[in-house]
Amino acid sequence: MQMWLADPLFGGAAQNGRHLIELFAAFALTTLIGLERTIQGKSAGLRTQTIVGTSSALVLLISKYGFGDVLTGGTVVLDPSRVAAQIVSGIGFLGAGIIITRRGAVHGLTTAAAVWESAAIGMAAGAGLLLLATAVVFLHFVSALAFNRVEHQLSARLRGTVRFHIIYENGRGVLRELLRLCGQRNWQLTELDADAHDVDHDQVGVTMTLSGAKIANASDAFSAVDGVVAVLRAEDETD
Repeated sequence: MQMWLADPLFGGAAQNGRHLIELFAAFALTTLIGLERTIQGKSAGLRTQTIVGTSSALVLLISKYGFGDVLTGGTVVLDPSRVAAQIVSGIGFLGAGIIITRRGAVHGLTTAAAVWESAAIGMAAGAGLLLLATAVVFLHFVSALAFNRVEHQLSARLRGTVRFHIIYENGRGVLRELLRLCGQRNWQLTELDADAHDVDHDQVGVTMTLSGAKIANASDAFSAVDGVVAVLRAEDETD
């Protein structure tokens, strides 16, 4: 049953329950995207994704139905796609703010793409294409979870890249010895970061990303260094 709102207070255009369903569908679907990003510890998480998706659905609904009270046959003709088209270009500014470059490496591309994806899901829901919007959410989890694992495995095999969390005793020159070992084995250190892993007050944690021949032996080589407490193999973090 349709709920018609013709009062000028509501914009003068006829609105119905289906519009609300489409708006809430955009909110629910992008909530799933936001939950995945939040679990991954990304900056654009639950709040950002749901706001982007719901707002995109609203803008598209406005573009489709928001000007019905000013249209006059043969006099005023509006293209309903013009307002909606600005979502695609406008969301690029938000994505650009997420992408950062740190130590020569680009971070945040996947999260920025997820924001753009949430906008597209919101637009699809606002257009009434709920089946397509739901399918994209399903495909997001295939890409973000299943493909993430496949990508890391292929990267490690093809490029010989591996990432370690290394915990060692402080004040014993362990890091210097680890770096010396990398040079001795011709392993290229592409990234070195302080590690927020759980460590005691007299221990230090670092994250090292290495590449090179026989890199699979790095764990055993590092574990043999005096003062090393633990060497943990880590999956590369997604953007």
